[in-house]
Amino acid sequence: MELAYYSDYAVRLVNSEEPARGNDSLTSVGAVRDLFGGNQSAARRATDADVTRFRSVRARLRAVFEAADTGDETLAVDLLNSLLLEFPVSPQISGHDFRDDDGRPLWHMHLADHPSNATAGYAAIAAMGLAFHLTEYGVDRLGLCEAAPCRNAYLDTSTNRSRRYCSDRCATRANVAAYRARKRQEADRSEKTGLAADSAHRSSAKGAR
Repeated sequence: MELAYYSDYAVRLVNSEEPARGNDSLTSVGAVRDLFGGNQSAARRATDADVTRFRSVRARLRAVFEAADTGDETLAVDLLNSLLLEFPVSPQISGHDFRDDDGRPLWHMHLADHPSNATAGYAAIAAMGLAFHLTEYGVDRLGLCEAAPCRNAYLDTSTNRSRRYCSDRCATRANVAAYRARKRQEADRSEKTGLAADSAHRSSAKGAR
């Protein structure tokens, strides 16, 4: 099953908003359709009413990432289970038109949704993909970017569970900020040491008189 593909639905939707920056790209039916990526047949079902519904699902998916990010595994699972119950899918074996060297279909598992609207279809796939990722790799693989004020969602697929940022750009920005902070601290300590040495020298000079 294409876990990365399905779980990315959740990440794309959550990251359509940056609360700390006051940015929200989910403002039109066109933005909703863009979230479906290459699944244009599903995207065409979207209407203006889906904008509000997508925002509601987005808040619930972000809550899953927030719970995981704080280490509350039970809450993350409970929140995700509520989405799975509300937006079910049917796993099906699919071959599409791909073939192996022998000319046979390349069979794989596919998540088939049966939505009443575009939001239900997207939410079902996003929740199931995230659930597979969580159970396969662990709750601690769901994270929120540590490069303030970003807080974008990401899925940690590193071999040593070391990912802390949503992108290389955020990682670089955080490293530069940390470097500058260290330099400021070193400068402050140097200045305080210099002042202390100067004060001690003056005191010694007074004592000599």
